[in-house]
Amino acid sequence: MLLTNTTVLRLFIGQALYWSCNMIGITLTSLVGLQLAPLNILATLPLALLVLGNLLSVQPLSMFMQRHGRRPGLVLGAGCGIAGGLISALGVWLGDFSLFCLGALPLGAYQASAMYYRFAALEAVPAEQQGRATAYVIGGGVVAALLAPSLTLWSQNAVSTPFVGAYLAIATLAAAAVPLMAQLREGSVPAPNGGSFAAMRELLGRPAIRAAIATTAIGHGLMILVMNATPLAMQGCGFSLADGSRVIQWHMLGMFLPAFVAGPMVDRFGGGRVAVLGGLILLVSACIALSGLGQGHFLASSFFLGLGWNLMLIAGTTLLSAAHRSAERGNAQGLMELSNGTVAASASFASGALISSVGWGAVNVVILPMVAVALLMLLPLRGKAAAREPNQTS
Repeated sequence: MLLTNTTVLRLFIGQALYWSCNMIGITLTSLVGLQLAPLNILATLPLALLVLGNLLSVQPLSMFMQRHGRRPGLVLGAGCGIAGGLISALGVWLGDFSLFCLGALPLGAYQASAMYYRFAALEAVPAEQQGRATAYVIGGGVVAALLAPSLTLWSQNAVSTPFVGAYLAIATLAAAAVPLMAQLREGSVPAPNGGSFAAMRELLGRPAIRAAIATTAIGHGLMILVMNATPLAMQGCGFSLADGSRVIQWHMLGMFLPAFVAGPMVDRFGGGRVAVLGGLILLVSACIALSGLGQGHFLASSFFLGLGWNLMLIAGTTLLSAAHRSAERGNAQGLMELSNGTVAASASFASGALISSVGWGAVNVVILPMVAVALLMLLPLRGKAAAREPNQTS
């Protein structure tokens, strides 16, 4: 599919560029925040504001693309990545925590646009290949997992002021995404059915929609919660930046490498079963993290955290695709990403507060009840058949 479908290939490359930016941010932003913030509890505030930027832009962006197509919306998102990288670099250079936080907001808009890459892939393939198309685009993050750690370590000292080069690298990578998104082949742009709260309430009345949104929101929120806390926890245990970068690399491999297997699994067994498997793997991650504080524990728990997120995101996306009409695309996809962003924003700020107050163990204990909620929401689904509402197509 990557060799024969140019849309999927461009989205795969765009995903690699975005996650390279994101991995640099994951590794460094909480550490930079700790240096610049007036209080340690505010160390993860820039990451929380990044997710807030996502939250504020995700629904308007979805409706914009419903009316005007994917291409202009995704180009606009990459442009926000350029702006965010430059503002963040300026904040680090000046030692201005407020300016550094401000740069996180447009980076959040870039994140929001990148989350729609997988939905754009759904529109480029037949229904029976949607699981694979979603997974292969998400799998672009494998490239980031292999290259971004070295880029992170090089860029942090690439200019005289430490860490400025890292955020300039983010702006450069986002700039490379602009021509890719500008060359996307547009799919059909169905007429929107309105953006009212009534339309969203009607969507949430469907069990498959609720289960799909709960699956991705809980999986994404837990991943953000633990991932943002990991560099701070490792620093507190005396590990070096290189050790932390290696753990994040394995986390990213867990997030993306299984996509090439998860996609065919969803197409064959259905999103509901794959989502349940993802939730169980998140429980494995929590158990490993709670069992010790060695680098091996951090590495293994982070890998399984990424794997569980991967399965839940791919499964939830395909469950959603099967449960709404074409004219409902903007509302349905925006609602999913709005839910993801809301949960992730809360998780981003909570990670710093939990690490500062009650520690690493408490961060991982939160996984247990949240996964239980997701599994309960998925119980009514029975394979692929229950995921599709009658007379509806994606």
